[in-house]
Amino acid sequence: MQFLSDLKKIDWVLIAALGALAAMSLGVLAPYDASFFGKQIIWYAIGFAIIIFGSQLNWRWILKWPIFKYGFYAFSIFLLLISNLQSRIVRGSKSWLSFGFFQFEPAEFAKLGLIFLLASFFTSRYLAAWRSKYLFSSLGLALVPTLLTAIHPDLGSAIVIMSIWVGFVLVGGINVKRFFIGLIAFALIAVLIWSFFLKEYQRERLVAFLSPQKDPLGINYNVIQAKIAIGSAGFWGKGYGQGTQTEFHFLPEAQTDFIFAAFSEEWGVFGDIIMLLTFLVIFYRLTDIGLRSGSNSFKFLVFGCGVVLLVQIAINVGSNLGLVPVTGITLPFVSYGGSSILTIAILFSIIQHIKLESSR
Repeated sequence: MQFLSDLKKIDWVLIAALGALAAMSLGVLAPYDASFFGKQIIWYAIGFAIIIFGSQLNWRWILKWPIFKYGFYAFSIFLLLISNLQSRIVRGSKSWLSFGFFQFEPAEFAKLGLIFLLASFFTSRYLAAWRSKYLFSSLGLALVPTLLTAIHPDLGSAIVIMSIWVGFVLVGGINVKRFFIGLIAFALIAVLIWSFFLKEYQRERLVAFLSPQKDPLGINYNVIQAKIAIGSAGFWGKGYGQGTQTEFHFLPEAQTDFIFAAFSEEWGVFGDIIMLLTFLVIFYRLTDIGLRSGSNSFKFLVFGCGVVLLVQIAINVGSNLGLVPVTGITLPFVSYGGSSILTIAILFSIIQHIKLESSR
């Protein structure tokens, strides 16, 4: 059978690396909250099934369909609009849509939609990416989901979505004049978002980043607790289930935004090194698969996946260490949550298909 033959050709190193990240996540969640632990196991089971079985889909054929690329993008924009119109607010944001027992973030669909569309867009315009008409048309495609996500407000996801476009454009080389014009434009966009889209607590977070000791029981509480968790762990950590900041719930959102700090408290610098090396293995495999692909469109898809992973890792880990402002970004395939896991799983199912196609 073709499926059994393809199983041998799947990148099992990549699967093993994702499995290691899943084990790290479950190791934090098990002693922290049994409910999160049980639900996360289900999401991982669904995610790995999507990666394995989704790799059998003919993604080259699917992604050639304009109705799929533009339709998926348009559907993601529709979901962002619906989420902004709803009255339901979770943690100060309208970032979540609920269908019965299932909740998901439309911003995750927007990441997929933008990667699918821009991969096709830049494949046919790779050497002309910095021409004005292409630069501004691609920017328009990215700005729509970025601004709709910022309105939620969800600054972290908005940054990730815009980073996808920036990454694609930079791959086409840099036009120095337009690069500086772009910096000015981004400054103006940042002022616009600050003035009209951010809530007061989000502005306070950004200001608090510049004054880390200000209001230690208020706006800076989360970051201070994360630093305590990481700093008190030493090289080897406090041991499984022994993290006092995490287990006694001094560390807020230990299952999502601050899961790196929770993991670090248990396993110390040694565990952090293992986690970061695991991510490095994933990036190495992505690079290898992308370079071996005979399709520029597939290369851009792999690149888009890499951009999402890199930006989210940098923001999440950086915010846990107090190096960047807290924006509520999850740590890919580690933080609790079905939306993020399913998004990564869909991307990796495409990547596994690319690996299979190049092996045939």
